[in-house]
Amino acid sequence: MISVGMDISKGKSTVCIRNQENQLREPFEILHTEDDLDALCTLLEDYCHTDKVRIVMEATGIYHLPVLMRLMEAGMFVCVINPLLMKKFAAQTIRRGKNDKRDAMKIADYGIEKWYSLVPFSPQQQLYEELRLLGRQYMHYVGIKIKCKQNLSCLLERTMPGIAGLIASTHTGLAGKDKLLDFVEEYWHYDNITVMQEEAFIDDYSRWAKAYGYRPSREKALQIYHVAHNSIATLPATHHSCHFLMQQTLHTLREIMQVTTDILRQMQQLATQLPEYNTVRSMDGVGDVLALRLIAEIGDIRRFHSAGSLIAYAGIDSPDFQSGIFQATQRRISKRGSPLLRKTGYEIMQSLKRIQCVQSPVYQYIVKKETEGKHKKAAKIAGLNKFLRIYYARVSACYTKTIQQDMTM
Repeated sequence: MISVGMDISKGKSTVCIRNQENQLREPFEILHTEDDLDALCTLLEDYCHTDKVRIVMEATGIYHLPVLMRLMEAGMFVCVINPLLMKKFAAQTIRRGKNDKRDAMKIADYGIEKWYSLVPFSPQQQLYEELRLLGRQYMHYVGIKIKCKQNLSCLLERTMPGIAGLIASTHTGLAGKDKLLDFVEEYWHYDNITVMQEEAFIDDYSRWAKAYGYRPSREKALQIYHVAHNSIATLPATHHSCHFLMQQTLHTLREIMQVTTDILRQMQQLATQLPEYNTVRSMDGVGDVLALRLIAEIGDIRRFHSAGSLIAYAGIDSPDFQSGIFQATQRRISKRGSPLLRKTGYEIMQSLKRIQCVQSPVYQYIVKKETEGKHKKAAKIAGLNKFLRIYYARVSACYTKTIQQDMTM
């Protein structure tokens, strides 16, 4: 048995090749270029003629992907391990030196010691990988959108204080419209409202609402007009930068919102090709956007051997802790899993509570835990645990049904 340990870094890797007795050659560096990776494949193929070769590397975000893809194209056995497992394995030594060569040697040692438990890397279907990438990018732009909205809120407090309480932001996922942004783009300062007579503003507001597809309301127009007269704007409309800053903020926010909308539409086109999409979308508390995010983060359900492994992947499992006569009765969730899956799942639990979906067993379970004295957040996490078990059962049944249909054809 020959273990190849690879310490991956940005643009280069350190390789250590060893068997059970000793190193077959000194650790050496390669660049993540086509020539160097081809030379590595040729070298490893020579070793394959005499013994079994298994390559071990840590998951390092995106840096290990070119090496992984090239080695898999060459038909090599490649195992990608969790960095936390490697860290705990390396901590077994008393003297803890660290450099790239030593790390590569430790990874090779891990491959020898865990030889019979190594599992070859099996990439998810291309569709799931694309969904996951789009989902991560969507959450990235959502973070930028939140910062832009905070900036807009600060500007509105100086130009139109209180307007956010009268006109709510209505942008929701695939809709692509936002009433507050449309209103601010039209008026942008209370001075543009107070210069009008009351009836003139009401008529102008009705014209604006009809033009943008909103319901015109005389009562709402009166509220806005009175607030505009009674509020104090600390950034006057005559300020040279006032209109400029407002327009730039609105433009940036609209661009980000358009990007997130386009990403969701692309995700929807991909997700509708999956057999579980309609099943996931029909689950209580799961809307159009949450269904896409949930499928993107979980991926192919067939890679989990049980519902418990899915729960562990979400990081909401609470491993037992016992020593001697001591038995822990209150354990926190591990949080060693996908934070985005936990966030998505928690939003689903909030949705269930908000709409009070009484026919849902998950909602009933959350209410039961709350009546038992559990904190509301803890009750939602317990509900998410139950939700993921239901998700695993229903989606697994979708693939079982698909296989049976293929066999009868």
